[in-house]
Amino acid sequence: MSTTQSERLRELLEPLVTSQGLDLEEIAVDSVGRKRVLRVVVDSDTGADLDAIADVSRALSAKLDETNAMGEDAYDLEVGTPGAERLLTEHRHFVRATDRLVRFQLAEGDELVARILRVDDEGVDVEVPGVKGRKATARRLAFPEVARARVQVEFNRKDSKNTEKDMKEEEEA
Repeated sequence: MSTTQSERLRELLEPLVTSQGLDLEEIAVDSVGRKRVLRVVVDSDTGADLDAIADVSRALSAKLDETNAMGEDAYDLEVGTPGAERLLTEHRHFVRATDRLVRFQLAEGDELVARILRVDDEGVDVEVPGVKGRKATARRLAFPEVARARVQVEFNRKDSKNTEKDMKEEEEA
């Protein structure tokens, strides 16, 4: 897909996505066999549920049909969210990843896995988990220090905000 086509699609679709209360994160056109697939990734500060995805998908489909922006050849439209292990590339992505565990590739070449505690315009405050009985440590990362960052999936994390409350409610039930 040429840059101009990508820019035209973004210009066409972004206002529709925004009007639905979502952010347009990514647009990609891929060839799958003989078909083309237009993948649109959307998100918001509160996430995007299935109803929101369905609504924006219908709006995008209607706009694409109306404008013939994808041409005459058949294509499939796929609308979804960034996924569990999303790459953090924009300031808003870091904000949305607050309280999440993130793998940072640092500009100096090191790697760091830490939980994002706070985000501001200059960088992120993180908590580096303790190893072998050691306490967790706080660290500040300025955005220029971060070459790449990706959210990590946690299967056994206890939500520190609700753990005590949930335990009491389970005991009372």
